[in-house]
Amino acid sequence: MPKPVATVAGRLRQPLQRRRGAPRRARGASSSATLSRWRRFARRWLGPILEIDPPRGLGAAAAILIIGGSVAYGVVRGGHADAMATEVQDAADDAASAVGFRISEIALTGEHHLSREDILHLAGITGRTSLLFLDAAHARARLLADPWIAEATVLKLYPDRLRIGINERAAYALWQKDGHVAVIAADGTVLEPDVPPQFSSLPLVVGQGAAHEARDFLALTARYPALARQVAASVLVADRRWNLHLQNGVEILLPEDDPERALQTLTDLDRDKKLLSRDITMVDLRLPDRVFVRLSDAAAAARDEALKAAEKAAKKKKGGEA
Repeated sequence: MPKPVATVAGRLRQPLQRRRGAPRRARGASSSATLSRWRRFARRWLGPILEIDPPRGLGAAAAILIIGGSVAYGVVRGGHADAMATEVQDAADDAASAVGFRISEIALTGEHHLSREDILHLAGITGRTSLLFLDAAHARARLLADPWIAEATVLKLYPDRLRIGINERAAYALWQKDGHVAVIAADGTVLEPDVPPQFSSLPLVVGQGAAHEARDFLALTARYPALARQVAASVLVADRRWNLHLQNGVEILLPEDDPERALQTLTDLDRDKKLLSRDITMVDLRLPDRVFVRLSDAAAAARDEALKAAEKAAKKKKGGEA
């Protein structure tokens, strides 16, 4: 009886062992099929590329390219690009100068406020600059970047001569904005952010937009020189009209329309009535058919006292007659 039991147990174990091995054989077959598909794909699509015969020296060129790129990246990241460019430019200029292209003559025209050294520095011209490698367009752009220079020409005359001509802006007025005063040209360009002593006597305009409106208004007031000499500041109000502040403290309110008429009226009143010499603080000319004058506090008080005295005297006289 024990023998049949062992035989049955052996038969039971055999199917179990085969089932355990079956998946391993299936996975191996699947992996082989996948590898075969990849090989067919590679032969079909990558075969032409793999058959290319690279030229000799390609590897060395690639290595040089990689090294050069790494060096360039390091230069840029390290902030040495400008210094390297300057060295390369100097080396090129030295080579050009050695063969006869050194700049031996520089003729300048049109400079007044700017010095020769200022102009050459602005143009980027040094003692090592060669005519061959001088970029005339770039030098002109550098000159025009300075607010004092309105126009500029840079002419190269080979092999060793350079001509630079500039047209400078002139200081026209002082412009006050947000409590800060700058020197401006007639077109409103800010020439100096501060006021050097030699420009302190220029007429003063105040307010947003006054820099660009100053030329026309100051030309208008210049037609009345007796009044213009008394003006301490011209203030643009709301970008529409002007007020004049005189040196004696009187404020003149001009209209938005036809300010020349108001200036003529003011000039006539001052000539005939000595208006601006009186104890007043303000003259309002904004209405075309009338003029308003504000007295100073002291003048107003004296006027009130005079009126009271005149009224009292009139009453007394009337009572005496009765």
